[in-house]
Amino acid sequence: MAIDFDAIRRKLGQLSGQNSKRNMMWRPPEGEESTIRIIAFPNNDGQPFKERWFYYNIGNNPGLLTPHQFGKQDPIQELINKLRADGSKEAYEMAKKLYPKMRTYAAVIVRGEEDKGVRLYAFGKTVYQSLLNIMLDEDYGDITDIKSGRDIKVICTKQPGRQWAMTEVRPRGKSTPLTTDKNQLKEWVSKIPDLDDMYETKSYEELEKIVNDWLNGESDEEEVEVESRTTPTTNTEKKSAKSYKDIDAAFSDLEEDLGF
Repeated sequence: MAIDFDAIRRKLGQLSGQNSKRNMMWRPPEGEESTIRIIAFPNNDGQPFKERWFYYNIGNNPGLLTPHQFGKQDPIQELINKLRADGSKEAYEMAKKLYPKMRTYAAVIVRGEEDKGVRLYAFGKTVYQSLLNIMLDEDYGDITDIKSGRDIKVICTKQPGRQWAMTEVRPRGKSTPLTTDKNQLKEWVSKIPDLDDMYETKSYEELEKIVNDWLNGESDEEEVEVESRTTPTTNTEKKSAKSYKDIDAAFSDLEEDLGF
C-alpha cells in the first residue's frame, strides 16, 4: 500500500500543535466588527458549508458528535426513539435534553489575520440562515467565488440581560477577489482544514457508557472543547411539554425547531 504523505503531514501538524482546534477555529470577538472571506469546502456536493450534529450537555460532554448522521449505530438516538415511543410528558422532557443540535462550519480567511491561514468558523441556525439568504439574493450571488465573491462583515454584540452574544452577518458592498497573489491563493485553497480531523466520533460502547453514567448521576471529567458550549437554548427547549395537549405535537415542534 502506498504511503499517504498528506496523512503524515496532518499527523505532524497535530503533534506540533499547528492543527489543534484552538489554532484552527475562529470565533468573532465580542463587541467588535470583523471581516471574513468564506471559501467553499471542496468535494462537498456543491455545498459551501458543512453541517455537523452534536449531543450537548450530557454530563461534562457537551460536544458529542452523533454517529447516526454518518449512518452508524447510535445508542443515544436509540434512547431518544424509546422515549418518544413512551409518549409521556416525562419522556418528552428527557428526550428534549438529549436531542442533537446542528452546528454549521465555514472555511474562512479573517481579514487582517491572513497570516494565520484558513480557519474554521462555527455558527448556529440564525447565522446559517442569514448567509444562505445572502447567497440566494441576486444582488450578491456566490459570495464564496474566489474571483468575484464578497467579504462578509461579522458583528458580535453582547446585549444586557442576554446570556449569549448576538451575531449579525452582512455582505460587503462590492465584489473582490479572495487574493490577487496566485501563490497565496493556491496555498489557501489547498490547506482548508479537514473538519473530520477536528472531531472524533466515539464508538457505540463509549457513547453507551457516557449516557448511562449521565442517567445514573455520574459525570465524566474529560476536558471538553469550549467552542461546543456556544449553542444557545432554543425557544422550543424553553417550553414545557405541559403546554401541549398532544405529546406527538410536542416532539414535532421540537424537531422542527432543531432543523430535522
